[in-house]
Amino acid sequence: MLKDKLAIVTGGTRGIGYAVVEKFLENHATVVLCGSRQETADRAVEALKAKNPAWPVEGIAPELTDYASVRAAFQDVAERHGPIDILVNNAGLSSAEPFSAYTPELFRRVMALNVDAVFYCIRAVYDSMAAHGGGCIINTSSMVSKYGQPSGVAYPTSKFAVNGLTLSLARELGPAGIRVNAVAPGITNTDMMRAVPEEHIAPLISQIPLRRIGEPVDLAQAFLFLASPAASYITGEILHVDGQARA
Repeated sequence: MLKDKLAIVTGGTRGIGYAVVEKFLENHATVVLCGSRQETADRAVEALKAKNPAWPVEGIAPELTDYASVRAAFQDVAERHGPIDILVNNAGLSSAEPFSAYTPELFRRVMALNVDAVFYCIRAVYDSMAAHGGGCIINTSSMVSKYGQPSGVAYPTSKFAVNGLTLSLARELGPAGIRVNAVAPGITNTDMMRAVPEEHIAPLISQIPLRRIGEPVDLAQAFLFLASPAASYITGEILHVDGQARA
């Protein structure tokens, strides 16, 4: 579904991002994954190469909250591989502190990665995508962007912002052939969720109509669909992949 496409996936070293990278590779894309550190990016690439040595994947580690770093890294990718066709903005930071303990520094740190970095990455690929007739941008939102959450206020705030960025840029960049969508995961079986005691997870599952939490591959399939020609007339959508969960 993605033959001859070049994709950059931020937050691609584990969880949903890693599953997206793997799904894209299975569908014949060339993928550059971004990690928070070069060593974590390299480990993710090694794990993927162990599954299929022929997969065209590499890892980079730009500082996503620094526009100059992002732009330089993405330009280097384009110089070596050609125009970037797909950008997945998946890197993010969560927090669960109550508002009484929330500091301006924590709020700013979450917003810097979850919002500023998304803008930086899109801005860094925009000129190339527009010059080459279009592209596909997919942002990671969250179910809490619709429902909020009872603590950790910066995270749902940042995801509301991601939705606004997605909807606005879909309208603005559409004439350049650039589609902009978002995937909003629900409760998903990632490293963070696996650390939660079973007695806390069971009540959550009972409130989900499909009676299970999501798996990273469930989300990866949604990203694949939105990145593929099958979604060529879809833009400005926030696709909720949450089993109809409610926060």
